[in-house]
Amino acid sequence: VKVGGVVIGRVEKIKLDPEDFTPVVTLSISKTYNQFPETSSASILTSGLLGEQYVGFQPGFTIDDIENLGDGDYIADTKSALVLEDLIGQFLFSKGSD
Repeated sequence: VKVGGVVIGRVEKIKLDPEDFTPVVTLSISKTYNQFPETSSASILTSGLLGEQYVGFQPGFTIDDIENLGDGDYIADTKSALVLEDLIGQFLFSKGSD
């Protein structure tokens, strides 16, 4: 788990929700970096063109009534990974229909 290239934690577990089959990822954030607001978001990113994937964490905004994330909290604002093969397929398909 990284913020701006700084490692702040690790992915502990990945599983599928048995009811709706959505991925559920458990993150372990270092106690040094435990002050992220609950408005923060997470994305799956890639290092370089074909590099490893990691969770990119984007700190949210803070105002007086916004709590910090704590143990067991759920991050609703997430973004899926861009899959290079899917992008290439979409590009080739759109070129073939012209």
